[in-house]
Amino acid sequence: MSKTYFAIVFMFFAFYLVAGCTEIPDPVTPSYETTLDASEDRNSAFEPFFPIHYQTYLQNEDDSQMTEYGGSVPHEKHLCGDLPRAYKYCQPYLKNLWLGYPFSFEYNRARGHTYAVHDVLDIDRINRYSEQAGLPSTCWNCKSNKVPGYVEKYGDDFWAMEFHQFREEHDMDDHTIGCNICHEPETMDLRITSVPLRDAFEKIGIDLDNATRNEMRSYVCAQCHVEYYFQDPKFGAAAKPVFPWTQGYNPPETYEYYKSFGSTTREGFEGWFIDWTHPVSDTPMIKAQHPEFEMWQDGTHGAAGVSCADCHMPYVRLDGKKKISSHRWTSPLKHIEQSCLQCHSDKQPDYLKERVIYSQERTWEQLMIAQELSVKAHEAVRLASEYRGFKRADFDELMIQARERIRKGQWYWDWVSAENSAGFHNPSKAIDTLASSQQYSQQAVNLAMKATNYGIAPDLEGDIYEVVPPIEEHSRKLQMSQEHLDTHQWFQYLPKFEEADLVWDLNKRVSN
Repeated sequence: MSKTYFAIVFMFFAFYLVAGCTEIPDPVTPSYETTLDASEDRNSAFEPFFPIHYQTYLQNEDDSQMTEYGGSVPHEKHLCGDLPRAYKYCQPYLKNLWLGYPFSFEYNRARGHTYAVHDVLDIDRINRYSEQAGLPSTCWNCKSNKVPGYVEKYGDDFWAMEFHQFREEHDMDDHTIGCNICHEPETMDLRITSVPLRDAFEKIGIDLDNATRNEMRSYVCAQCHVEYYFQDPKFGAAAKPVFPWTQGYNPPETYEYYKSFGSTTREGFEGWFIDWTHPVSDTPMIKAQHPEFEMWQDGTHGAAGVSCADCHMPYVRLDGKKKISSHRWTSPLKHIEQSCLQCHSDKQPDYLKERVIYSQERTWEQLMIAQELSVKAHEAVRLASEYRGFKRADFDELMIQARERIRKGQWYWDWVSAENSAGFHNPSKAIDTLASSQQYSQQAVNLAMKATNYGIAPDLEGDIYEVVPPIEEHSRKLQMSQEHLDTHQWFQYLPKFEEADLVWDLNKRVSN
């Protein structure tokens, strides 16, 4: 063999030896000097420095496209029908299950982040008919980019302050969730501005200061796309948002967490945290928020190190030269080529879309069953509470157990219902959670029937939609009308509100 041959072989051997022993460094986010002030909170202030990024951010204003099970076209999620007000995939019992809680007044499909301030100012969950909002300033936390400044100014007193106090300070475009929440204005480095996320990570031993860039591409999303609750003043700053992660991220662990951190003296629930008491079944309840981070972190993609940004902020080229991360935060199904195909290059877009929908369809079927069983559980306990026939000697204890199963069954249902991927972030966890929900709700029904020696059983027979019709219309204004309260059997457990005029229209006062 020639010397040339051996030289070539040696060169290739040396190349692979060096390559195999060299670690590939984490990608480094470029740093910039913007001349922006560190406290800058106006979104428009970032546009001159990053016009292409800002162009993609404004694409969040497009609320005209749905995917099969989600999307950004605003509609009432409990109404079944056609857009724009209703949708084919609806949950008709939402108002029933949240009765007595502000969510029962209005719950809509979330639009893009650019509408966050507008929609929180317009939502009927916050009382616009009064000087008192009925909910604290905590509700600004994931809607307004002024919150970091408020926390710096007011400290932990901010959370319990009056929500309406800050309405007039907000420009609905410039102060909606945007640039400064995730980026240092001076350098554009990724950062965490969320006080509750920093607190939660500290409690479970995650050091944000040593987080990798890839981790930060998910952590910035975890500032808001999580389950949280408003802290009872017995345990610290009143109404401060807290993430219930110290026992784990999953439904069983968070359910156990909520058996503490409350101040109720209710028998059987002493010291448990409650959001509200359902007026029909008289059950202390907890309301799930939107646990996308918790579902994703041990799902197929999260466990493999795929960040939120990889799928929801794919790289795009808009100027023909430099690629950037799109700041249009939306479903990967709207840009499969830029997101999914970067890893699944051996598959066709239609195939990938079909697989997503397959998982979502399985989840949705079980979600509907869990929802109906939860309604049946509330009705069973209502009937048992008012039953005048023979009752077992251990009636009171059985009813405590039944209400605990209602609380648990609805919590598990709500975990999947409130999560915004229709199960796809973690299909196996979603199905498992809904199976548990169904079991707990059925146990509640069985316990209520047992407490009455099955005397209420005939009243629960038949189609649940006939036993308890879905509530289609309900709002703060309607609850001012006795005529409205006479339209549904469950409304008899609600108080009639006093007549009141609208005080606030978005960020403007309309009445004194």
